[in-house]
Amino acid sequence: MAQLPILEFPDPRLRKVAAPVTVFDERFRTLVEDMLETMYQAEGIGLAATQVNVHQRLLVLDLSGEKDSPQVFANPEFEVIEQELHEHQEGCLSVPGFFEEVRRPRAIRVRAQDQHGKSFELEARGVLAVCIQHEIDHLDGKLFVDYLTPLKRQRIRGKLLKEQRKSA
Repeated sequence: MAQLPILEFPDPRLRKVAAPVTVFDERFRTLVEDMLETMYQAEGIGLAATQVNVHQRLLVLDLSGEKDSPQVFANPEFEVIEQELHEHQEGCLSVPGFFEEVRRPRAIRVRAQDQHGKSFELEARGVLAVCIQHEIDHLDGKLFVDYLTPLKRQRIRGKLLKEQRKSA
């Protein structure tokens, strides 16, 4: 397994819409393993392929504290099953150091494929629903900062650009 570099906002590659996964071969499964390793090393709970500059509709999650319950979603789609919006504090490996309140539907039904291409469906509520929606946003070229006011988004952008210049 290899740790992959994570793109950081405002990198324009984060705005690229991901293409469907069509081949579920060993190379794809290696990408899944590398994404999980990257997510665990970065101490995240979710990672979309877009964040590691791979523009395929793939995301990985692990909400367990023990990092022993990875979930793989290829070509995920969801429908809202509970319209009520839930406010949850979100952070992002591509927007390091920032956490903001975002309102999203409380419950969704997800259809996706696993790392072998097998289709599955599940209902997600609470944190799992938030994470799936957050990561699918990445696959659509959207970040959680897009839900914030333009002023907050610009402040975060400025601080991250300053940090990126310092470390370059």
